[in-house]
Amino acid sequence: MEVYKFGGASVSSAKSIQNMAAIVKNAAKDHLLIVISAMGKMTNKLEELSNSYISNDSPAAHQHLDEVKAYHFGILHELFSNPHHPVFNEVSNAFVEIEWLLEEQASDAPDYIYDQIVSIGEIVSTKIVSAYLKEVECEVTWADARNYIQTDNSYREALVDWDRTSAEIQQHLLPLLKKSIVVTQGFIGGTSENFTTTLGREGSDYSAAIFAACLDAKSLTIWKDVPGVLNADPKWFNETERIPQLSYHDAIELTYYGATVIHPKTIKPLQNRNIPLYVRSFLDALSPGTEITALNSPLPVPSFIFKVNQVLISIFPKDFSFIIEENLSGIFNLFHKHKVKVNTMLNSAISFSVSVDHDEKKIQDLIAELSVHYKVKYNTGLELVTIRYYNQDTIDRVTVDKQILLEVKSRHTCQIVMKDLSTIE
Repeated sequence: MEVYKFGGASVSSAKSIQNMAAIVKNAAKDHLLIVISAMGKMTNKLEELSNSYISNDSPAAHQHLDEVKAYHFGILHELFSNPHHPVFNEVSNAFVEIEWLLEEQASDAPDYIYDQIVSIGEIVSTKIVSAYLKEVECEVTWADARNYIQTDNSYREALVDWDRTSAEIQQHLLPLLKKSIVVTQGFIGGTSENFTTTLGREGSDYSAAIFAACLDAKSLTIWKDVPGVLNADPKWFNETERIPQLSYHDAIELTYYGATVIHPKTIKPLQNRNIPLYVRSFLDALSPGTEITALNSPLPVPSFIFKVNQVLISIFPKDFSFIIEENLSGIFNLFHKHKVKVNTMLNSAISFSVSVDHDEKKIQDLIAELSVHYKVKYNTGLELVTIRYYNQDTIDRVTVDKQILLEVKSRHTCQIVMKDLSTIE
């Protein structure tokens, strides 16, 4: 049993889908589960649609829907010469769910609405991929992930019910896999009331890991538009190196600190079952990529992770007393309440500083509530760099023309919050 996961870039066009199909056919795997993301940047477009609908901007919502439909039907017409192929109706029926929503004013909770709308991206992409694989004579079965990935009602960040999920996958999905290749969705799940949930942005990797763990798969392969896990993002570095092998531990550390090649929650389910993870390029299917296993050796090269658009929030007691455990408990509760995730932190006797992503609404609400009991200062427009297996040369390399506002070091990891001085006039 093997699991393949293809992200949005790998199914973003007719040509991409044809390339994906060639990878699947060449693999010739028995008992293969294929997990597919929404096509291209369609999750972003469906988010815009959802926001317009929630804001009661009906014209904008309908315009976004028209653009989403045009994109998908454009791909369909390239893949299928017969305009009466059943897949056209299947895709149309999937979009009807959104059309029904748009007929009424938004009245449900925004996060619930988001999940019902945005999840359609994965449903449509898998309908198209499944139909095309059949067209090129692959024996495949389409399966609805919402029947297997069972979650609570925490919309947009649903928590997986592992016992129910494992039971459903073993009882109902495994028999399908014994008969043919199965195509299903990443990112989405379902509640006990049959409502759709999502697992968080970029959650398709996590979905694939859930399926792999519950099936006790031989391996999980994530197909990306990069040659494997690199030691830095090519957007920030002209020269990068592929890491041939990586331990679960280092992979968890890199994803926790913000490496985007793998979703942060992906590794642990695989580590629990000792299932190897391969990150390979769909642009060069013959290249070796990166293998992530229980290997217990350090990275061969330092790795760099950049996060931009950061806010450094510094919190001080109003009476100049110490920051103690009781203060920290209350502070963390407020971060959790406002769904603000901490990227790095530093505690001193009379202050507590954190770097977070700049989501303006969340940050404003958080600072307002913190300010009731604390003095709060903050800086925006910052960068956070994390260096795994750092040395002074690597630190010097990334801090040229930077003002360092916060620096946190452990044995293997250095995190620096800094301001780019070259942008200051």
